[in-house]
Amino acid sequence: MVTVIPDLTLLVQMVIFLGLIFLLNILLYKPILSIIDRRKKQLEESENEIKLFNESVEKRVAEYEEKLKQAKIKGSELKKEIIQEGANQAKNIIDVVRNEIPVLAREFQQKMDEEVQKAKLILDGRSKELSLQIAQKVLGRQVQ
Repeated sequence: MVTVIPDLTLLVQMVIFLGLIFLLNILLYKPILSIIDRRKKQLEESENEIKLFNESVEKRVAEYEEKLKQAKIKGSELKKEIIQEGANQAKNIIDVVRNEIPVLAREFQQKMDEEVQKAKLILDGRSKELSLQIAQKVLGRQVQ
């Protein structure tokens, strides 16, 4: 049988161990926890800033897209107005030309009638001469 006699070394080791835990708590554990807490707070602040920044960017993108949409709508309306204006101008030009065509046709017909009358006068005056010449050539002799 073995008997254990408690001596003071166990008590001293326990005191040293507890003192070491107390010292390590003050020198290492609390500073490391405070550093971890600070970093955690910085990360949370950074995440909040990022979140606010993302919301701001999303808001600006939405505003930009809305402005772009409005600009496209305005552009298409302006395009329609310009096309309509061009169509109206083309219609006006076509109407003017359609109104001028009968006038030009009458003038042309009058000029043609005048030319026909002149040609008839010339041919009437020379028709006797021409008929005599044709008869002489056909008959091969002089006709009177």
